Amino acid sequence: MTTRTTTDSPAAAPLFDLQALVVAVRRRRRLWCVLALLGLLAGAAVAVLLPPPPSAVTKVLVAHAEDQPNDTGTLMRTDVQVLATTRIAELALTSLKSQEKPEDFMKDYRGTGLTNNLLQIDVTGDTDAQAVARAKALADAFVKDHVQRMQDTAKAEADALLQQRDRMREELTQVNEEIGTQSPEADPKASASLETLYARRAELNSRIADFDERAADARTGTPKVIAGTQIVDAPRVVQHSLPRTMVTDAVIGFLLGLVLGVALAAVGVVVRDRPVLRRDIAAHLGASVISELPRRRGRLWQRRRTRVARERLTTSLSRTVRGSTETVSLLELGSAHATSAIALAVGRALAAEGPAVLVDGLPRLQLAGRRPKPGDPTVVSGERAAAAPHQGRHLGVGSVAPGTAWTDLQYLGTQTVLVVRAGHGSAAWLHTVARQLADQNIAVIGVVLIDPDPRDRTDGTLWDGLQTALRGRIERGVARQNGAGPRRPERQPMWAARGADNDQEAR
Repeated sequence: MTTRTTTDSPAAAPLFDLQALVVAVRRRRRLWCVLALLGLLAGAAVAVLLPPPPSAVTKVLVAHAEDQPNDTGTLMRTDVQVLATTRIAELALTSLKSQEKPEDFMKDYRGTGLTNNLLQIDVTGDTDAQAVARAKALADAFVKDHVQRMQDTAKAEADALLQQRDRMREELTQVNEEIGTQSPEADPKASASLETLYARRAELNSRIADFDERAADARTGTPKVIAGTQIVDAPRVVQHSLPRTMVTDAVIGFLLGLVLGVALAAVGVVVRDRPVLRRDIAAHLGASVISELPRRRGRLWQRRRTRVARERLTTSLSRTVRGSTETVSLLELGSAHATSAIALAVGRALAAEGPAVLVDGLPRLQLAGRRPKPGDPTVVSGERAAAAPHQGRHLGVGSVAPGTAWTDLQYLGTQTVLVVRAGHGSAAWLHTVARQLADQNIAVIGVVLIDPDPRDRTDGTLWDGLQTALRGRIERGVARQNGAGPRRPERQPMWAARGADNDQEAR
C-alpha cells in the first residue's frame, strides 16, 4: 500500500490560536465589563454594609540580650509567634478579668514586626474602649512575659556560672590543703609535685575570677533588657475612613470581577469553539467573504461608511442575481434581521428594473408578514412559492440555523450567499452547513459577514476551488448555458477535506 501526498492539502491548523482567543474575548467585553461593574458595586456595598470592627493599635519596643546589628529579624519573628500563644492571651484576659477563652481571643489580634526591635499589636473589639483596653492588656502582658523570660534566662545562666565557680573553689581548697601538708625541703620529687600544685592553684584562682566576672555580666544584661522593653506608642483607636474604605474595596472588587470575567470569557471561547475571524469562517464554510456589515448602526462617524458598504453589497448582489441563469438565495445564520434588510434592498434594486419576487423562507416569515411599501418587490412565503409569477427575478431568503429543513433550501435557490454573524455558529455547525449544502448541490458563491471584529486583519478569501469566490458562479453559469448542467468540482470540496463534522442529526 502506498501513500500519496498532495501539495494542495490544507495546512494543519494550530492547536491553540492566540489571535482568535484574544478577538473572541474582546468581543465578549460585555460579559467581563458587567462582572467588573458588579465587583465594583459589591466592593462598595461591602464597605457600607460590613464596616470594619472597632480596632486599636499599640507599639512595643522589644530589647533582646542577643541583639546583633546583622540580625535578619529572627528574634522579632519569634516575638510575633510568642504573642500569638495562649500564654499571652491568658495573661491579658486575666488582667481584663474576662471569661473569654484564650483561643477565641487570639483570633481578635495580631502582631507585626516593623523592625528588628519594634512590634506592632492590632486588636479588635466590640467598642473602641474595649479595643483600647485589650491592646493595653496585651502590650503589658507581652512586656511582662518578655522581661520575665529574660530574667529567668539571665538567672539561669548566672546560677550555672556560680555553680562552676563553687566547684572550682572546692577544688582550690583541696589544692591548698595538699600544699600545706608538703614541705619544700623534702626530696626533689616532692619539690616538683609542690610546684605543680602551685600552678594548679593559680589556674583555679584565674578561672574562679573569670566565672565571677561572667556571672556579673549575665546579671548586668538583664537591667538593660528590662529598661529597653517598653510601650513606646500608647494604645489608640484606629480611625476608619468610610470613603477611603469604599474606594479601596470597590477597586479590589472591580479587579476581581474583571479577572473573573476575562477568565470566564476565555474558558467559554475555548469550550464553545465559535469562529470569529474571517479566515476561520471562510475556511470552515469553504467560501470567500465578499462583504462585511456591522450588526448595529454604529457611531455617528461610522454610519456613512456602513451605508456605503450596504450600497456596495446591494449593487453587487443585484448584479449577481441579474447575471445568473440560476436562482440565487440568501441564507442566514444568526442574522435574520440583517438578512431580511439585505434581501429587501436587493429586491428594491431589482424591482426598479422589472418584476422581482422575494421568496420568504425565514422563521416567522419576517418578510412576508410585513406591510409592503411603494417600490418593494413582491414577497411570497415559501409555501406559496409555486404560485408566484415566473416572470422577473427571484431571490430566495432562508435560514441554515439548527432545525433547518435542508431539502427545502434547493427550492429557494441553487446558488446561495450565506449571511453569517461572526461568533454565532460553532465550527462543527459551520461544517454541517457546508456539507448539507454540498449534498443538496447548492453552490455557496460567497459569505457576508455580520458583526465582524473591527481589528480583524486576516484574509477571508479562498483561492483553491471553483466553489469559492464569485468566479465559481460564472463558470457554473457558462457550463449550464452549454448544456452540461451543474457540474460538481473534480476535487473534493474544501468543507469535506477539512474534516470533522459534528454528530448532530440534520432535520
